[in-house]
Amino acid sequence: MTDDTDDWAERLRENRREKDRFFAEHRQSPIPPDEREAFDGLDYYEPDPDYRVEATVSVHDDPEPIEMDTSDGREVRYLRIVTFEFDLDGETWQLHGYRQETDDSESVFVPIRDKTTGQETYQGGRYMELEPEGELADGDEVTIDFNLAYTPFCAFSETFSCPLPPEENWLETTVEAGERET
Repeated sequence: MTDDTDDWAERLRENRREKDRFFAEHRQSPIPPDEREAFDGLDYYEPDPDYRVEATVSVHDDPEPIEMDTSDGREVRYLRIVTFEFDLDGETWQLHGYRQETDDSESVFVPIRDKTTGQETYQGGRYMELEPEGELADGDEVTIDFNLAYTPFCAFSETFSCPLPPEENWLETTVEAGERET
């Protein structure tokens, strides 16, 4: 590994340690209070730079509303605001990024399923949040880091309702990066 890769992997590990502390100690943790003492951290795949991919952006000037099913049987509406195209494992893939209509942030919500879903990772899929610097434009290149894919809070407690990745964000490949099933 190069020094940059070593630095990236160490930053990722520190981020994971901070998240584990939050889950174990914070009053807003999704881990039910009576289970926190026994909580000894989330399970993660080893950091893998091959799962950091450059994606080309296609912006949807007229974002299409998408109804996403949720873990508690409801539906929530998101807008499909962007499509990311990238290569992974020698193939070209697309993922869509979403934002709720009332969300004024620059954050892009990318829920995914892949061939680890329900096997090695949470059955409801995983999430990624992209924080682009400024407004995205057609042709921009952004890094999608699957090492940051995380399990939604509803996997830990039924008090949370989580959107499930729509079928258009189901990858027919294995993404062995990010959080695993605990």
